[in-house]
Amino acid sequence: MTNSIGEIEEAGTLLVIGSNTTETHPVIGYRMKMAQRKGASLIVVDPRRIDLAEHADLFLQLRPGTNEALLNGLIHVIIEEGLVDEEFVRERTEGYAEMEAAVKKYTPEYVEGITGVAADDIRQAARLYAQAENAAIFYTMGITQHSSGTNNVLAIANLAMVTGNVGKRSAGVNPLRGQNNVQGACDMGALPNVFTGYQPVDNRDAQSKFKKDWGVKLPTVPGLTVTEIIDGILDGKIKVLYVMGENPALSDANLNHVLEALDKVDFLVVQDIFLTETAARADVVLPAAAFAEKKGTFTNTERRVQLVRQAVNPPGDAWADWVILQELASRIGLKWNYRGPEEIFREIARLTPSYAGISYERLEKEGGLQWPCPDAGHPGTPYLHANQFSRGKGRFTPVEYQPPAEEPDEEYPLLLTTGRSLFHYHTGTMTRRSGAIDSFKPEELAQISREDAQKFGIGDGDLVKVTSRRGDVKVRVQVTEIVPPGVVFMTFHFHEAAVNRLTSNKVDPIAKIPEYKVCAVKLEKVAP
Repeated sequence: MTNSIGEIEEAGTLLVIGSNTTETHPVIGYRMKMAQRKGASLIVVDPRRIDLAEHADLFLQLRPGTNEALLNGLIHVIIEEGLVDEEFVRERTEGYAEMEAAVKKYTPEYVEGITGVAADDIRQAARLYAQAENAAIFYTMGITQHSSGTNNVLAIANLAMVTGNVGKRSAGVNPLRGQNNVQGACDMGALPNVFTGYQPVDNRDAQSKFKKDWGVKLPTVPGLTVTEIIDGILDGKIKVLYVMGENPALSDANLNHVLEALDKVDFLVVQDIFLTETAARADVVLPAAAFAEKKGTFTNTERRVQLVRQAVNPPGDAWADWVILQELASRIGLKWNYRGPEEIFREIARLTPSYAGISYERLEKEGGLQWPCPDAGHPGTPYLHANQFSRGKGRFTPVEYQPPAEEPDEEYPLLLTTGRSLFHYHTGTMTRRSGAIDSFKPEELAQISREDAQKFGIGDGDLVKVTSRRGDVKVRVQVTEIVPPGVVFMTFHFHEAAVNRLTSNKVDPIAKIPEYKVCAVKLEKVAP
């Protein structure tokens, strides 16, 4: 997030796109409702009529996979109606002319034909966003989990910059992280192309710094992404897979493809707090401590680093992750001698410019600090890019609409899109072990429209087989007004109806993220 959670309530307009915020980020969803009560305009863009859409001043129900076209349409209106922040564009950005030329054809009428959103609603949304003194964009995986995910994000950046809504309070571009320490994991270099703090592995200065501090030779080329690792196993290039706190046997796209790889890999190690579907296939399982059983820090979605204090001892043979890794390192000849998380954090601060001013002592006193925090006297950074962008000037990028990799046809006439439920978390590893939580949503229900239910002769609660080109699952149906005709919605929380047996592993060419949000399916009613 460029901005802070606490700033939401002071925004003039909130544009929420590809995010079911009240169910997946309830605290932030509550802040959005509070902002609206204080006078903010709320625009919600989603293929489903989600809860937040019921509170919206303007709801744009677009066809799955058409985000780029809609965002370009908003920018087109802003330019045509003279709503551009010309001073910001002139002083703080580059590449505007090329972007302007690219959006010229995305008239509201043209975009209506692609997205299904009425042209007048596109105009109204553009005005609400552009005319606000402070306008903030919020998105999640409804934007990124597409074969055009990177372009979707670039289009969002274009929209924010053309209106000058970056580098000031209660504005910005705000991706909401899906798990409690995703931001922290990325910050610590849990990506294939960077060291900590997004220092590129192929940068000479970064290489030199880490090599000198660690005393080891380091790779100079980026590694593989998750999807590339799975393909690498099937190609015979990857022989060993080490999985920490992840459940790809349920969460990854095109599960039959993934399960084939997990069964083929020579040696599979899983480090987790429960015996997940992935751990059940492992050669070795390393039991790890849960969050309340260890010390350390989490970095949340607003870049805030916070201490976690141990409340209880880990059960049985479970160890903290850092202890497991250090013990493993010692057995392969590395001399790691950390005495605890605080010592590890001091190394992080020493090698990571954005964390340089953060310490356990400060976190104890101040309760949390937002990076970048470059020195011990720095208060942390509530919002980014206040005076200039990290690259100097913000760069506009021309973006063209690309249809989803797979669209409906006669054989597979419906579009499947996936997401989450308020009552469960990720693959249900934790929440489905809670009887109280599970009682609210004990099984998966495929949401379809009344029109489609009538068309295919399906009633509420009927058992159906949902089939794609990659597999099929059996699931009960919920007939609802939430989804439009032609769309099926399912979550990925339930192993009994593993929706990712259906999803496509077509990926964004840059980020390598699979297209979870759009694939073609058919429904068949089956006997109970």
